[in-house]
Amino acid sequence: MARRRRISPEIQRLVRQRANHLCEYCHTSERWQYVPFTIDHIVPLSKGGSDEPDNLALACFHCNRRKADKLTALDPDSGEEVPLFNPRRDVWSEHFIWSSDGLFIIGLTATGRATVEALELNRERVINIRAADRMVGRHPPPGDPVQKAKGGEREQGCGGDEERRGKGDSDTSFPDYHRGAAPRGVSNGGEG
Repeated sequence: MARRRRISPEIQRLVRQRANHLCEYCHTSERWQYVPFTIDHIVPLSKGGSDEPDNLALACFHCNRRKADKLTALDPDSGEEVPLFNPRRDVWSEHFIWSSDGLFIIGLTATGRATVEALELNRERVINIRAADRMVGRHPPPGDPVQKAKGGEREQGCGGDEERRGKGDSDTSFPDYHRGAAPRGVSNGGEG
């Protein structure tokens, strides 16, 4: 097993900049959080991974904790074991799309669905963060695909898109987008 050592500030800065300060799994922004995000070993040290930048990803505390040393998970649709999303190898928009309201990550592929479920990408606290960020035009991240309200086509993430989001839209009745159904009337939370 590789020995854990501190990742240099230079490499940490590179990882943060490369990720544009987003958790590379749930796409929550580190910029608006109270606690800095962690550096995740995509392939854990315990499974032969390294501290090289190509094996590192920016992850919020919860995604890092839920991923732990997992490399695979079950696709909830097929029941097959599939690889988890790998931020260095996979393209986020090929595996995930935001729901039309921008609150839920929907898995488009077996890897996407397995990652949504295994890492609990639609957990209550992060839904609250997304809702608050959406109200001030900070969510979804620019460039991320978003379902259109009808037909499931794609749009791009925010950049102050008031028309798509709806001015002052604060609906908290969440549709059941994934197995881990979103809670109704969620409370405030502060983790990413």
